[in-house]
Amino acid sequence: MARDKIGERRTRLEKDKKRDEWSRKILTSDEIDAEKELLDNTPPVEPIKGDDTPGRNDPCPCGSGRKYKKCCALK
Repeated sequence: MARDKIGERRTRLEKDKKRDEWSRKILTSDEIDAEKELLDNTPPVEPIKGDDTPGRNDPCPCGSGRKYKKCCALK
């Protein structure tokens, strides 16, 4: 049981070290300008439109192979 605690502590320390490295990173003005330009030039994303709900006797969209009325319509 002691090994599990040491392993957990080690992984927590490694994660803390990585987080500290990222928090200390300072971006240059060129990097900031490049990120702003990338955000400005990114085209807007179209929303995904959902399909109509299936009929009662259609196969269930969850992939179970059962009819919709016997599967997800009951939830």
